[in-house]
Amino acid sequence: MSTLRRSGLQKDVLSIYRRALRMVKMKPPSTQNKFSLYIRYTFRSNASSVSPRDVSAIEHLMRKGKRQLEMYEHPSVKDCWVSEEMRNWEKHQASKHKSDPQFEVN
Repeated sequence: MSTLRRSGLQKDVLSIYRRALRMVKMKPPSTQNKFSLYIRYTFRSNASSVSPRDVSAIEHLMRKGKRQLEMYEHPSVKDCWVSEEMRNWEKHQASKHKSDPQFEVN
């Protein structure tokens, strides 16, 4: 069995993503879906807009993401803003998964 080897940069990005997903669980249940959507949309849109070889851009986005995450992790932050574009992206993702046989439930 072959295991996928990740670079240090990939591990760092995944670490920030996991930390962000854990942060969602600390927010009020009524706003957890908004935080989750914000995180998924932000990571996905940044990943698709930057070349995997553009290390300086990735490092910049990681620093920016860490600062945002530290802000959102603060207990006084109870809610976040979700744009219409994010909601449309989520609907598109859901419809994409419904039409994909890999995601069908039998």
